[in-house]
Amino acid sequence: MAEENNLRTRVSEVFRVFLWLGLTSFGGPVAHLGYFRAEFVERRRWLSEAAYADLVALCQFLPGPASSQVGFALGLMRAGPWGAAMAWLAFTLPSAIVLVLFAFGAAVLDGPIVSRIVHGLKIVAVAIVAHAVWGMARNLCPDKTRTGIALLAVFTVLLVSGPLGQVGAIVFGGLAGFLLCREAVTATQSETLHFAVSRSVGVIALGLFAGLLIGLPLLAGSAVWLDIADAFYRSGALVFGGGHVVLPLLQAEVVQSGWITPDAFLTGYGAAQAVPGPLFTFAAYLGALLPGVNGLVGAIVALLAIFMPGFLLLVGVLPFWNRFRQWGSAQALMRGANAAVVGILGAALYQPVWASAIIGPYEFALALSGFLLLSVWKLPAWAVVVVIALGGLLIPVQ
Repeated sequence: MAEENNLRTRVSEVFRVFLWLGLTSFGGPVAHLGYFRAEFVERRRWLSEAAYADLVALCQFLPGPASSQVGFALGLMRAGPWGAAMAWLAFTLPSAIVLVLFAFGAAVLDGPIVSRIVHGLKIVAVAIVAHAVWGMARNLCPDKTRTGIALLAVFTVLLVSGPLGQVGAIVFGGLAGFLLCREAVTATQSETLHFAVSRSVGVIALGLFAGLLIGLPLLAGSAVWLDIADAFYRSGALVFGGGHVVLPLLQAEVVQSGWITPDAFLTGYGAAQAVPGPLFTFAAYLGALLPGVNGLVGAIVALLAIFMPGFLLLVGVLPFWNRFRQWGSAQALMRGANAAVVGILGAALYQPVWASAIIGPYEFALALSGFLLLSVWKLPAWAVVVVIALGGLLIPVQ
């Protein structure tokens, strides 16, 4: 009984802490990792600095939303499976609820002022994505080889439209890294991670990940909610390098398929920058707008589907990670895949982001201002969203 009460106390603690973080963690995945470090390493001392660095390295190695995966793992470490579930739920719900309400409201709002603010949100997306491309290129493409892999990914995505281009760019990038990036590999020595996940559970999780990735496309077409689950699960399974990379993947799934208009897509992406919590909650906004299904049902299915592959992979890899991370070939492969991710996001900066939002010199000036506010003045993303969205009111009517 005492042990059960202790578990309940820990689960409740996890939920409270992550709910506060979900309400206050602005700035994207890198900022989230900083918030987590301050809360769980410095303040609560749930784990050491070395163990936290090791956990972050694991989640950056895997596809999926890195900051949410770190939070999920911290909840798992602190209070088992229930702690993991509560950590994700509390961190995700605040921004998901706001974006679903925004989706419902955007459908009924009209008028010149609202349309200009919406146009400003589309311009915000240009500044945000350009800043993400710039930062990721400096970190993930520091040499000629990886810069070339990124450039090849740009051509691949622009020449081969749809999900096939995205997958092809990541696959080719990984293979190129495997062959060409071995000299960049360094031995990784860090503290061993310990989680209450057995090897059998890990194998089951990896089997579920692969089974859903293969099985959902076969079931798609039999029901609308299965079509949604397939599209968002596949997007979540292919996201390397951070939350912004989900933009081109989702655009290929929901815009090119005709489910959502480019304007509605970019408006929601701009709004997603103004809320705290994980950027993946953009999926809830999209799910609420999808045709053929109740908006709330669509939001829930999309939200669960986009997070699930990253969590299944994390649980699957945890029992094997300490040995696998020493394998140099795996590190080389990931260096190539991460460089390809920069190219994919660079292609998305042009289409749909730039092509849909920058239609004149005023839009260009506003987008450049947003980029400088992020990169030079170091303003948080939510503040830039407010400034540029309101700046949309100043654009002369065409």
